[in-house]
Amino acid sequence: MTQATGGAVRRTVNALATAWPRRFAQSRSFAEVAEAHLDDVHRYLLLLTGDAALAEDLAAATFEKAFRQWRRFDASRGTECAWLCGIARGVALDHFRADSRRRRREERFAREQLSGGEPDLYGFGPELEEALASLSAGEREVIALRIVLDLDAESAARVLGIGRSACSMRLARALNKLEERIVANVVA
Repeated sequence: MTQATGGAVRRTVNALATAWPRRFAQSRSFAEVAEAHLDDVHRYLLLLTGDAALAEDLAAATFEKAFRQWRRFDASRGTECAWLCGIARGVALDHFRADSRRRRREERFAREQLSGGEPDLYGFGPELEEALASLSAGEREVIALRIVLDLDAESAARVLGIGRSACSMRLARALNKLEERIVANVVA
């Protein structure tokens, strides 16, 4: 604000006004963010892959990549958790693309669950674990993001690289399949 007083121009500065935010200013260090979201990313990858050892490896690769990209994180585009899950998804998809045995691994995982190979993998009851194992990786992924990690529809859609309505539709279909499988197991 400028004021003209007796031929001199005087500028008034508001000391209470907030400064313009810097685009890449980080309020927390990467170590704090990594510590806060390590379990979330690991659970997301565990539900995505169905393999505890692979989920740990992918989580390590995720945080390595995230550390290199930390200066590019923009809080106005989403939460830290959604950003990390987006990186985790990319790391996982890169792994699956390089590993042409993805389908065989899912089938092997489903057989192990039915035969009781790895009990209590997700930390849920046996009926729910069996029903989750019968879902596709994409269906488990949307359930992991929306239900387990409690991301909002927009953040989950951003991680998946799809629209918000497509994400909601995918979740509804996955939950319907999950319900059908649980009901079928209870009745049987």
